[in-house]
Amino acid sequence: MRLRDKVAVVTGAASGIGRAIALALGAEGARVALLDLNGDGAAAVARELGGDAHAWPVDVADAARVATVVAEVVARWGTVHVLVNCAGWDTPMPFVETTPEFWDKILAINLKGPIACTHAVLPPMIAQGYGKIVSIASDAGRVGSTGEAVYSAAKGGLIAFTKTIARETARHRINVNCVCPGPSDTPLFQKEFAGPSPKLAESLKRVIPWGRLGLPEDIAPAVVFLASDDAGYITGQTISVSGGLTMV
Repeated sequence: MRLRDKVAVVTGAASGIGRAIALALGAEGARVALLDLNGDGAAAVARELGGDAHAWPVDVADAARVATVVAEVVARWGTVHVLVNCAGWDTPMPFVETTPEFWDKILAINLKGPIACTHAVLPPMIAQGYGKIVSIASDAGRVGSTGEAVYSAAKGGLIAFTKTIARETARHRINVNCVCPGPSDTPLFQKEFAGPSPKLAESLKRVIPWGRLGLPEDIAPAVVFLASDDAGYITGQTISVSGGLTMV
C-alpha cells in the first residue's frame, strides 16, 4: 500500500470525483479526513471507507472553519501528509449574464477555498519536512471554456497558485501539483450542465478522442500517484486527465 498510515485530507469528498479520490486513497492505506459542505454525504463515504476515516462538514470558502477542522485532524491523527483540494462548483452561462455575486461565489469555492486549505495544512507539513498537495483544477483553466469564464479564471488561478507554492515549499520536500479533468460525468455535471442541456453530453463525446466523458474513477489514480512517493521528484506540474480533449 503506497499510502499506509498517511493522513489525507480530501475536500469535496461526499460525491463525484472527491468521493472516488477518497476511496482510492483509503484503498492505498491512508487515513482519510473527508471534508464537504454536505456533511451527511461525507459521513456516508467515511462509513463506506471504514477504519479510521472521519468526516467533517466544511464550507471551504470559510477560511476560519477550514483552519479549525485541519487543527482537529492534526489533533486526531498527529499531522497531515496529503491534501487534495477537490471541492468545486460551477453552472454555465454567458459571461455577460453573470453578476458580481456569482463571481464571488465561484472564486470563493474554486480559488479561495483551495488557498485556505493549503494555508491550513502547510505548517504541519513544513514542520515534518514532508507533504503532498494535489489540487483538482480543470482544463477550463488551461484552454478556456465557453460559458465558464469566471470558473476558467478561478481554475487558471489555482494552477498558477500551485506552481508558486511548489517553488516556495520545495526546500521542505513538499510536492504541489494539479490534476485537470476534462468534462466528467459527475452529479454536478448532470445537475448543472447535462440537465439544462440534454444534448451536451453527446456533443462532448464526439469531440473527446477517447469517445466518452471522463469518470471519477479516471481521475483518482492520477491523484493517488501524485500523493505517493512514486511522484517524489514531481512538483509544480499540471496533468490533464481528459481522454485527449486537450493536448497542451
